[in-house]
Amino acid sequence: MLDLDRAVGCVVYCSTQLEAPGVVRHLEGTRFSIGEPAGGTSERCERFSTAMVAGGLKCPVEADIRNDIWIKLLGNAAFNPISALARATMVEIATHQGTRQMVRLMMEESLRIAAALGCHPDISVDKRLDGAERVGGHKTSMLQDLEKDKPLELDVILAAVVELADLTGVPAPTLRAVHAVADLLASKIGA
Repeated sequence: MLDLDRAVGCVVYCSTQLEAPGVVRHLEGTRFSIGEPAGGTSERCERFSTAMVAGGLKCPVEADIRNDIWIKLLGNAAFNPISALARATMVEIATHQGTRQMVRLMMEESLRIAAALGCHPDISVDKRLDGAERVGGHKTSMLQDLEKDKPLELDVILAAVVELADLTGVPAPTLRAVHAVADLLASKIGA
């Protein structure tokens, strides 16, 4: 187990595609936001950021990395399972009236859960949806896994948010419904 004082939080903002075993194609994005797990900034994060920037990447040091984690999780918890269930790309989900509304509900529920935990990500649901639409025809990691008959990362992407809803007592009916259907799908992979 890694001691917390040796960990640095990181949120990866890039799109990739696994083309073959050991071959990952980078599609877009070079941002890796980092920060201390307990909050605040540190010299070690500044040094790490400097090295990443020297390597051609964007690496802002965030005073509250947990808010960045929630911003990323807003998209992952909604778009990943819906993309697998509908076999749809980001732009297809974001531009279809029904799935766009479902994503909106899931993100609103996720924001209420984050708030119950003391996190207040500085992003609107509309901005997050518009950003996903701009990504275009990208397939989420969960859809890529489904197409390759690999296990879905449902536990860390959506089940964890549902568990946090349970722990905080925040109602999350849309998150629960999508999780239930995605969980059924996951149980059939490789069956």
